[in-house]
Amino acid sequence: MTRLIRSLALLILALAMTAPSLAADLRRPIYKAPPLPAYVPYNWTGLYVGANGGYGWGKAHVSNALSDFDTGSQYGWLAGATVGYNMQTGVWVWGLEGDIDYAFIKGNGTNAATCGTGACEVKNTWVATARGRVGYAMDRWLPYITGGAAFSGAKMSTPLGSNTRSSTGWTVGGGIEYGISRDWSVKAEYLYADLGKMTCDAGVCGVETTFRPRINMVRAGVNVRF
Repeated sequence: MTRLIRSLALLILALAMTAPSLAADLRRPIYKAPPLPAYVPYNWTGLYVGANGGYGWGKAHVSNALSDFDTGSQYGWLAGATVGYNMQTGVWVWGLEGDIDYAFIKGNGTNAATCGTGACEVKNTWVATARGRVGYAMDRWLPYITGGAAFSGAKMSTPLGSNTRSSTGWTVGGGIEYGISRDWSVKAEYLYADLGKMTCDAGVCGVETTFRPRINMVRAGVNVRF
């Protein structure tokens, strides 16, 4: 009996000594970090609407059978709404954009043949454009060039009265847009616009006279896409 107890004790001692080595041979579990979310490039495709505002300056060329001159500098603020659509193919972004702004751009010129003893004033009361855009997408940054038609309404005044006319011309320029989120972007742009010819009646200008405003516009805007 004593021998049996001694044998069991030796067996238990041997098992206790081999247990750590057996545990060391067991594989430890491998923990993997969760995968990072896949990066999604910024996409400019979609319909958007927005608001814009800025500053305009330039001159109006005045001509008739008796005189030919430029008014003094026209300048003033403008603000309005924008709508457009972009289609992105690779790094290129193709778009159409239209806007209409209420304007406070005006200038004066003095000429005895046209204005009499007073001054001729040309005041642009609204400006609109319909343009194509071509941009080069650098993820959230979009530099672009743009050009198309320009439209304007103006009031021409002399001491004899005033005429209100609208006209059609052209515009060209460029800018840069930045996507601050998937739905919102901000932009800054410059446009040069030849607003076409407007005619002032002989009863107001003394003789039938043509006004041709040419303005520069610097604008900032914010757009939301759908």
